[in-house]
Amino acid sequence: MAKREGWLGRLGSRLNRMEARLDERRAEVEAESRGDLPHPAPSDREPAPAAAAVPGPAPAPAYPERPDPVSVVPWGMRVAAEVSWRLLLLAGMLWVLMKVISEVRLVVLAFAAAMLVTALLQPFVVRLRRLGLPRGLATAVTAILGFVVIGLVGWFVVWQVMENLDDLSDRVRDGINELKLWALDSPFHVTEKQINDIAKNLSETIGTNTEQITTAGLQGVTVLVEVLTGILLAMFSTLFLLYDGKRIWHWTLALVPATARPGVAGAGPRAWRTLTAYVRGTVLVALIDAIFIGLGIYFLDVPMAVPLAVFIFLFAFIPLVGAVVSGALAVVVALVTQGVFSALMVLLVVLAVQQIEGHVLQPFILGRAVRVHPLAVVLSVAAGGLIAGIGGAVVAVPLVAVTNTAVGYLRAYSREQHHMGHGAVGPGPHGATALGSATREAGNGDQ
Repeated sequence: MAKREGWLGRLGSRLNRMEARLDERRAEVEAESRGDLPHPAPSDREPAPAAAAVPGPAPAPAYPERPDPVSVVPWGMRVAAEVSWRLLLLAGMLWVLMKVISEVRLVVLAFAAAMLVTALLQPFVVRLRRLGLPRGLATAVTAILGFVVIGLVGWFVVWQVMENLDDLSDRVRDGINELKLWALDSPFHVTEKQINDIAKNLSETIGTNTEQITTAGLQGVTVLVEVLTGILLAMFSTLFLLYDGKRIWHWTLALVPATARPGVAGAGPRAWRTLTAYVRGTVLVALIDAIFIGLGIYFLDVPMAVPLAVFIFLFAFIPLVGAVVSGALAVVVALVTQGVFSALMVLLVVLAVQQIEGHVLQPFILGRAVRVHPLAVVLSVAAGGLIAGIGGAVVAVPLVAVTNTAVGYLRAYSREQHHMGHGAVGPGPHGATALGSATREAGNGDQ
């Protein structure tokens, strides 16, 4: 009986020790899983007796801490990503803006034309104010004289065309007969039957498409009504811009956020001076082109020399493209009325005047007030023509010139504010790119 009690006592004490060791092991495992204690080396642990080797829970594996995903992405890719979504946002905004402009194109073009006319006439209002005239009277006199001059120019062009239309028709008919004879005698082996077939196909095409031509005529009436409406809108807008332009500018400036208002207030007058210089310089260059090319056409006895000169003056407001179109029109009229020799002489006159314009007149008259690269001119004229036709082509280049001036001033203003210690204009970096900025600032602080 005593032996049995002794054996049970030893078994109970052994079980108590095993329970205590299991509790200690469980506490170590939980501490390791929480990271409170380092992993002990296997050699440091006490070897457990064979009888105490009881299976227990396996220790949890320790994984290295994963870095922030933003810090793993390269800096260039983060910048490209942020620039990309901003570009997409700007592209969407521009697409919506173009849709809105296309819907109200007549109003936009009328206001743009009013801005151009105002830039041309405003110096006269200023001079009349200096002579002592009230603001209202100076504005009325300038606007009335400007509209009368523009109306007289348009009436003169129409009158000259109608006066010379019969003579031009006879000369065109004679010129076509001369071209026909020249084609028969040319080395291209053109036969009279081929020329007659071409004329017959042209007549049949015109007869077949009579309905389309009639529809185009009706559309032309609609376009004429829209043009008259646009002219009236431009006249009223010009009148109010001349009279109350400064107050309109201050009202527009009040819509700009307060932090950006000083920069915009400085960019506005500079952009307006650029527009004024562009309009006045373009008018002067177009007038010189029209006078000299018109004199050359007149002395070469080309019909409708005065209307062609006026067309050259008007098309000069479309840079590069307008000069080519008006010059080609003068050459074609000379070709069908006076022959090949006169057409070649007109071409020489046009090229000579345009070369003088490009290398002497524009750099001397416009100077550095309007500096736009020729590639930007071509692309802007093409884009403006695609969006809003001839009116868009006329407005495109001054819009690019004004934007270039405003952006250049705002960039210089922001740089000046930064150097003066006011910090960069606008909010600081944030988002994914802020991580690299903070890292660089911390590195500069450690140095």
